[in-house]
Amino acid sequence: MRSILIGGLAASALTLAAGQASADEHGLKVGTVAGPETDVMQVAVDIAEREYGLDIEIVEFTDYVTPNAALADGSLDANAYQHEPYMQSMVEDRGYDFAIAGRTFVYPIGAYSEKYDSLEALPDGATIALPNDPTNEGRSLILLHNAGLITLADPENLEATPLDIVENPHDFDFREIEAAQLPRVLPDVDMAFINNTFAQPAGLSLDDALVKEGPESPYVNIIAVRAGDEDREAIRQLVDAYQREEVAAKAEELFKGAAVPGWE
Repeated sequence: MRSILIGGLAASALTLAAGQASADEHGLKVGTVAGPETDVMQVAVDIAEREYGLDIEIVEFTDYVTPNAALADGSLDANAYQHEPYMQSMVEDRGYDFAIAGRTFVYPIGAYSEKYDSLEALPDGATIALPNDPTNEGRSLILLHNAGLITLADPENLEATPLDIVENPHDFDFREIEAAQLPRVLPDVDMAFINNTFAQPAGLSLDDALVKEGPESPYVNIIAVRAGDEDREAIRQLVDAYQREEVAAKAEELFKGAAVPGWE
């Protein structure tokens, strides 16, 4: 079963079901961000229900913040939409007590443009849109640093922001925008960094990115749970079901090479 909750409405709506999320040891509520990653999770859910008799509800969200709030307040048993650096930033910022139950995929972030076909073609003063969440913004800036277009004070800082740029020789104008909105603003900027959660549904292919992460990216996505729940039998069974060839094959079908299994 699936349900979709939008932004800030999700937390209050899910709170009505709080306490029920973990009441049944064979029942789980798992949060995802609406889009193809939910279709990938559905394959894992089908396996877990078939092999382990679990009863799993997928709850879809339309933003990156609310799924963690819902996990923290007990409305969800797990979520699967974020990479470890993002989770750690939320833990530090909001005091969540989370743990990693398992790894899913690396979804490389890419920079897209409707106006230019290479980084070299970007003009001085170009407007570049960045996701405004801490880690995805940092990974975007690190790509620009590695491409030699800007210089960061610390290129190892995964949470770099435009304030950490010490050299901007092309006078790029950086705009910080909520990640889900980036495909919509792409026509209005010169280049935008968009991760696959939102790029693929917008018809963007990683093959068309002007710059993108390689397989060495540290941003592997995870299944997050409240600390202590990583040892729950149902959670272990969900992770086992997710880390299957059937799930990897579905991701390959949907993402066409832009989702790399992170558990191998």
